[in-house]
Amino acid sequence: MTRDELKTYLDSNYSDKIRPLDTGRYDLIYEINAENLFSFAKAIAEDENLKFDYICNIGGSDTGENLEAVYSVASVSKKLRLDFKVILPYENPEIESVQKVWKGANWHEREMWELFGINIKNHNDLKCFLLPEDWNQGHPMRKDWDAPDFVRFPEL
Repeated sequence: MTRDELKTYLDSNYSDKIRPLDTGRYDLIYEINAENLFSFAKAIAEDENLKFDYICNIGGSDTGENLEAVYSVASVSKKLRLDFKVILPYENPEIESVQKVWKGANWHEREMWELFGINIKNHNDLKCFLLPEDWNQGHPMRKDWDAPDFVRFPEL
């Protein structure tokens, strides 16, 4: 399936869940509403024509206007790639976990929760792994994060 065929297929079969964006230079990128995330992920993983069976990456982003969760998925057998993103508000950002669809989503989702403050509903192990367990100084990857003054050790 070519890029154009994939676009046509997605637009005709999933237009109720996704909106194409013009920013994808090589691979297609779509925007999806948070409430459609899990059902869309499950559908494209189970769709016999797509079989998106591999999560390449999930990354958080702070655009200065909102937060984003950006997903890159692939179909190994069909040799396809697809990117999609969920745009979230700064206040109480929340998405559904997709680790029931792609087990590899676990650490990516934890990273978004820990560094961006995006709550991941139904995640089975949402705990710190990059920051100290007792971290309470905000979310370091947000643009509005104010780094605390750390204690400087005297030179020897």
